[in-house]
Amino acid sequence: MLLLTLPLFAVALIYGAAALLPAIYLMKYIYRKDTVEKEPPMLLMSLLIYGVIAALISIILENIGTRVLDSLMDDQSSVGYTLALAFAVVAVVEEGAKFAMLKRRTWNDMNFNYRFDGIVYAVFVSLGFAAFENVGYVLGYGLSVAPARALLAIPGHMCFGVFMGTFYGRAKQCQVWGDKAEERANLWLGYIAAVLLHGFYDSCAMINTVASSVIFIVFVAAMYIVVIKKVNRESQNDGSIN
Repeated sequence: MLLLTLPLFAVALIYGAAALLPAIYLMKYIYRKDTVEKEPPMLLMSLLIYGVIAALISIILENIGTRVLDSLMDDQSSVGYTLALAFAVVAVVEEGAKFAMLKRRTWNDMNFNYRFDGIVYAVFVSLGFAAFENVGYVLGYGLSVAPARALLAIPGHMCFGVFMGTFYGRAKQCQVWGDKAEERANLWLGYIAAVLLHGFYDSCAMINTVASSVIFIVFVAAMYIVVIKKVNRESQNDGSIN
């Protein structure tokens, strides 16, 4: 009821803050970890825009993918359907769109000259995606969804991006070394790692049983711990890829 008494601008500000502040906080966290050479602000801003583009592409492709899956599987309440939707549609499409936008924007950029840059780039694309998605959820379902998404969905996208970005930075190093096989392998590993993590995350959330909820909590906690350690380690061991 309080929101009804506030001016429209104030309401928009509250909703905007609830939707965007978690992503902004995580961007600042990753940006601070890039200790050797900061990336240009305009490049980072463009990555956020590419993340939004990835989200728009995903909406279209997920709609198509869901229709195809519905035509192949009759029982849409089954665990099998949920797993197929989470892994083969949502995770494959969303991480694929992010990866495509990431590579298109950064692979040949002259600023991509340190391994940790791969993590920065992948996370900024992922958080651009997550912020856009979060605006839709908060506007569609209200402020009640904001706390859970701030603690789970947005950090989840960042975590997927960290894994993708780690391999992405290694792939760029391999390109500079002229090792095409390792370059391709690391690019694929980055994408596959993000898909598997994203698919497992969504599967547990979508199945929504007591057992899946417990697994989800343990998985998310473990993923956060691993990602924090990975970011610290990659930041401390960062080096030039030229």
